[in-house]
Amino acid sequence: MAQLNYNHLRYFWVVAHEGNLTRAASKLNVSQSALSIQIAKLEDQIGHPLFDRLGRQLVLTEAGRIALDYADTIFKTGAELLDTLAQRPGAVRQVLRVGAIATLSRNFQLGFLKPLLARADVELILRSGGFADLIAALEAHRLDIVLTNTALSRDAATPWVAHRIADQPVSLVGKAGDAGLSGRAATAQDLPALLADHPLILPASDSSIRSSFDALLERLGIRPTIVVEADDMAMLRLMAREHAGLAVVPPIVVRDELESGLLVEIARLPDLVETFFAITLKRRFANPLVTTLLASARPAG
Repeated sequence: MAQLNYNHLRYFWVVAHEGNLTRAASKLNVSQSALSIQIAKLEDQIGHPLFDRLGRQLVLTEAGRIALDYADTIFKTGAELLDTLAQRPGAVRQVLRVGAIATLSRNFQLGFLKPLLARADVELILRSGGFADLIAALEAHRLDIVLTNTALSRDAATPWVAHRIADQPVSLVGKAGDAGLSGRAATAQDLPALLADHPLILPASDSSIRSSFDALLERLGIRPTIVVEADDMAMLRLMAREHAGLAVVPPIVVRDELESGLLVEIARLPDLVETFFAITLKRRFANPLVTTLLASARPAG
């Protein structure tokens, strides 16, 4: 059986991602003619053309798209092998690359990463962004783990796994004295009046907290006065500090303000929780730091 020439495959892989022979040749530090010869040899070995030419652009054929899928897997696995072996026992430092959706509570992220913060042998690289971009970075092995509070769906073809790592309660939070209940905790009987009589600071309508909260309002028959709606937990925290309304947030988001007495937790909202997930890629060689964090964060039940 003929052996695949991985040098030829690497040349093809770079050309396929660059989409241009000139840029690929420059990146590989070879001449265009030499690069063309290597691609032609690979096409001869495979028995199919890999590119069609459209002007100066190279467009993958159907065989080329299949070959690129395999090449991506091969070279990503090679990079994963080097990363894993570079972090063998005795290595100076281990690296963990963490992505988090931009709206996620910073206090929660800090708590999740706390088991690694005091370790002198660990370097944390933190990135924030949109969910799709973070998942793309995870699948490209540029991230080891992604933190999110978004409910996820997956099928047999999905290459990643979502681990439920925490369930945080959700409360009504406001400035001390604003709700007229500073001397006692609110009861279930107080809740309808609180929601009806006070302006509310709410998460965005597409959040899991908001959908559950809207269902609660529907059950209670309440049409609230909404003064602020934000998709960023940091902004909800600021608005709770500055505005005379009651914020619907997990207490962890405003932990510092609650501890200082600037804000008070007025009422725990029944059956409302924010669920946090850690998303990892199915890897042959898992980063041991990911295992450490998941073991520390695993929720009860």
